[in-house]
Amino acid sequence: MEILQKEFELKSYKRGFHLITDEVIQNLDEISKFEVGVLNLFIKHTSASLTINENCDSSVRSDMENFVNDIVSNKNYFTHTYEGEDDMPSHIKSSVFGSSITIPITKGQLNLGTWQGIYLGEHRDFGGNRKLLATITGKKYNL
Repeated sequence: MEILQKEFELKSYKRGFHLITDEVIQNLDEISKFEVGVLNLFIKHTSASLTINENCDSSVRSDMENFVNDIVSNKNYFTHTYEGEDDMPSHIKSSVFGSSITIPITKGQLNLGTWQGIYLGEHRDFGGNRKLLATITGKKYNL
């Protein structure tokens, strides 16, 4: 059993939900060395999140953003506004979606469903670059 841990940075995204599967794979070429295993991705921020959802139709991502903004918008009763009006709503959205996801690895590839992709939920108007910590646990190919 092998364990690999690697931190990398995503490019900056505007507020919304963004498909980042390809960016994750580009930063983790080590996945191809694992015959079987799991990838755990953890985002090191409290105002952004990770989730898995539809990877084909971009309207799903905009519908997700519209829905969460309808549920969690800037409320006049929020007192935590150190970094602006979007500060507390971004923390709530991050907690709702979560800070980590786990994906199986099979034959050197992420074993996602046909229509599944990795989303970054950027909940700040100006969040900047986001750091991800990847931990792969599994069995490497015998070379």
